[in-house]
Amino acid sequence: MPAETAFQSSTGNTDAARSRSLQLLGIFSGFTAGAWLGAAEAPTKLVTIGISPMVISLIMVAGVFLARWSLPALVLGTSSVRADVRRAPHLVFWAVLAGCLWAVANTLTVFAIRDVGLSIAFPLWNSNSLIGILWGFLFFNELCQAGWRRWAGVLGGTAVLCFGGALLAIASSAQNSSGHSMNGVWAALGAGVLWGTMYIPYRKAYLTGMNPLSFVTFFTFGELGMMGSLALAYSGAAPLWHELQQARSVIFWLMLGGFVWVIGDLFQQYAAKYVGISRGIPLSNTNQLWGMLWGILVFGELQGKSHTTYLQVIGGSLLMALGVGAIAASSAIGQEHARWKLAALRESERYSVPMDYVEARFEGRQAAGELQARRTLADWLLVVAATAILAWAATVAHVPSLPIHWEPALALSAVSLLLMVLCGRKLWRTTRFH
Repeated sequence: MPAETAFQSSTGNTDAARSRSLQLLGIFSGFTAGAWLGAAEAPTKLVTIGISPMVISLIMVAGVFLARWSLPALVLGTSSVRADVRRAPHLVFWAVLAGCLWAVANTLTVFAIRDVGLSIAFPLWNSNSLIGILWGFLFFNELCQAGWRRWAGVLGGTAVLCFGGALLAIASSAQNSSGHSMNGVWAALGAGVLWGTMYIPYRKAYLTGMNPLSFVTFFTFGELGMMGSLALAYSGAAPLWHELQQARSVIFWLMLGGFVWVIGDLFQQYAAKYVGISRGIPLSNTNQLWGMLWGILVFGELQGKSHTTYLQVIGGSLLMALGVGAIAASSAIGQEHARWKLAALRESERYSVPMDYVEARFEGRQAAGELQARRTLADWLLVVAATAILAWAATVAHVPSLPIHWEPALALSAVSLLLMVLCGRKLWRTTRFH
């Protein structure tokens, strides 16, 4: 096809060093996402002191909503969001759909944490790696013509991920004595399926050229709408309001968890953009190790358990990490990268998105003629409003009555902040967040 030939000739000469730089940037973004996504689940431990899973998820989503509008406004300004929507309005629907899937999955994770604990639930819902690999191959030409070594790396890593997850599922019955451990296992696995499917809209957006900072703003409408509907259907309006009033002293911690999750998710989005969902999801799923560290070191989840349980949990997590490493080492080059470009061309033609815009964003740069993003008064008002709401929540907050070890909590937080600064700096220098 003429369009196909034109696209290949215009992108085929992309500097190899630039392509490699974007691949490395995607890998770094995936690991940074893991640290922040792992930390974001720590506030869900409040479910163990009687806070309703629905209330926890609803308040976290409210924090996510604040972050998904204020952070893009702070980084690039909402003018960049409006420009992206004008070029690809169809992606608003896909963003809302992805938000709905996320809200259901996030609620399932709270039930999972209640029944099997944070250090067990994390690796189980990270089965979304397997779903992401499947969808990436079927819909977006990922791993097509990748060569047997990369197939072996991805499939071998996937097999190790499965084995490690099975080991952790077996350990769950020993780790938890609530009598509902299998319910927690199924909830975590269900969340994995939904989160893996959620990445289909992600990949469609980034092949078409939409900026991750733009995509996440409309993602929030699906999240908040679906989560509100679930909470009302599950509890009823009056009981839900009563539960929210009772949880007033911990609203700050849950909203903060939502903010932390959004930071991790933004890095995860850049990983999905530059290395694909079949690799980006497993890379960000290094959050399993961070979740294990938060669960064991900060909350003492396995304290008093048998040596066998420790070996199963730690061994299973390390096996899954090895699988992630194998997948990370199988980065896309050559012919597979060309197939990605054909998938981008297909999206461009299907939705009538200008090819020069798709090509530029595919290479992590600003399109010709695209106006420089700028912040307006409305952007600063969004940032001030989000900050004020968090500040109010902090004034009524109390430290929850949980067994928390503060030294490892501070150490893990410091490492996460360092990764954010280093990766954010690299993203800005390489792509200006495009």
